[in-house]
Amino acid sequence: MLAAGVRLADKGGLESLSMRKLAQALRVEAMSLYNHVTSRDDLLDGMVDLVVAEIDLPQVDAPWKGEMRRRALSARDMLRRHPWAPALLMSRINVGPHMLRYIDATLGCLRGAGFTIAQTDYAWNALDSYVYGFTLHEQNFPVEPSAYASAAESFLPMLPADRYPHMRAMTEELIAGRHDGVVPVEFGLELMLDGLERLLAAT
Repeated sequence: MLAAGVRLADKGGLESLSMRKLAQALRVEAMSLYNHVTSRDDLLDGMVDLVVAEIDLPQVDAPWKGEMRRRALSARDMLRRHPWAPALLMSRINVGPHMLRYIDATLGCLRGAGFTIAQTDYAWNALDSYVYGFTLHEQNFPVEPSAYASAAESFLPMLPADRYPHMRAMTEELIAGRHDGVVPVEFGLELMLDGLERLLAAT
């Protein structure tokens, strides 16, 4: 049932997911679903936990920096496969078994590296906020990367060089093809990991 819910949400977003449509997909009566979940919210909690299981768990006894990098990139891949998931991850208290195992492994890896409990809490929340926020921004940005150059060209008349010299210079770079405007998730991720590494060294 949860897998069917994920498939419906992947295809049409959360707005396409109702108990009636889920029952139709499963070829059962809608009321029979309530033998397994108490409400649509309960269904959504289960779906979130199911997709969290797709994220690579960090290994507690492995070098923390590489594990946090692998974990973050794996989470981003999952969120791109399930575009409905970031908002739910940030707006709900998720306490399913896969989520708890995922968080516990993350905390164990950071604690094993020598971060204090407070630093560990700050670190994993900062990393998750970055990955979730980056993915949401990517999903909702109004221009596709393939159209950046043409969009930049249409904005150029709004950017007189005497008023917005730096924006104009960047826009001209996009138009000329010397900069593609695509920000890789690794850029901010590496800055965060390097900062955490310095924090650990100073502790």
